[in-house]
Formats: sequence, structure tokens, C-alpha cells
Amino acid sequence: MKTLKPSEIAQYCDVHQRTVSRWIANGQLKGHKLPGRGNYRVLVEDFISFLHRQHMPMPDILLQESAVQAASEKKRVLIIDDEVAMRNAVRRVLQSTPHDIISAQDGFQAGVKIIAEKPDLIILDLSMPGLDGFEVIQFIRQRPDLAALKVLVLSGLAPADLAESVRIGANDAIAKPFDNTDLLNRVNNLLS
Repeated sequence: MKTLKPSEIAQYCDVHQRTVSRWIANGQLKGHKLPGRGNYRVLVEDFISFLHRQHMPMPDILLQESAVQAASEKKRVLIIDDEVAMRNAVRRVLQSTPHDIISAQDGFQAGVKIIAEKPDLIILDLSMPGLDGFEVIQFIRQRPDLAALKVLVLSGLAPADLAESVRIGANDAIAKPFDNTDLLNRVNNLLS
């Protein structure tokens, strides 16, 4: 929660500090008084909102900081499915989101990518050659360093298998074929 002094805002906007204090006093710029001397402070987010409302240019330093912050808030989603067409279909649904999308074609490759890439969410098929989805869930849930990893099962297996995947540790499960909006909503819910 970074704050700015009126003097800093005055420098950014190329105005006098008293002008900034008037903006705050008039309610144009949201600020708060510090106890004691009564100096003002403004949250960076409130200053950025003020600039947008007033159609004023954004200072380069704030653009850089907000780009760095947005990049650090970007979530990583790993799609694990042995069918290329299914991986591509899920990727197409998620491409409208700000998330980084990566993929793996089987459970073994998934294990390596989970450790190396540290995804926030995996979308996992249950039926794969070699290491199946159930074994991937068990691998994840046995590791304390992966406790925060969300698992969304996306499988064409029977409803009982989907329920079993949730019982052993998946956060949610969807049957194939899936509805695009439903998938997007569930991904957003798990990542929020």
C-alpha cells in the first residue's frame, strides 16, 4: 500500500503543491490526513484513478511500476492433456484472460513442469498414458510446497470418476465436452 505526498504528486503533474492540496480538499483527489500535523497522503491507486478521470498523462515511473506489478500478478495455468486438440481448445478459451498458458502432454511431463514452472492452476485430464490424472493429483497433494496449487479436472470419464478426483484432492471437476463459459468461470473462481 504505497502512498504519495502532495509534493510528489505536484512534481508528477507539474503543478504547485497547494494545487494538489486543493484537489484533495475539494474531493477531486482522494487523500487522507496523517494524525498530528495533518499532512496529506494519497494512495498510488487513487492518484492513478484521478489521472484517468482528468485525462492527464500517466508519469513514466508509474507506468513502469504498474507494468511490473501486473506482471507479478499474472497467474500461470498448466493444461495437462494427451490430446493436442483438447489442449488447443482449452488454450483458445483461456487466451482472453491475462494468464500465462503452458501445457504438458502427459503426467510425467506434467510433473516436471509443475516443479519447474510453479503454475497457480492446472487443468488436468484424468485418462492419460503412463502417469494418469489421479496419480498427478496424488503427487501434488503429497508435496507441502504444492499445497496452494489449484487443480481443475477436465475429463470425459464417468461422473463417479470426476467425484473421486475431487475426493482425492482436485478443487473442481468438469465433464468433457465442456462449455467455454463454464470453463472460464471455474478457472477465474479458482484463481481469484
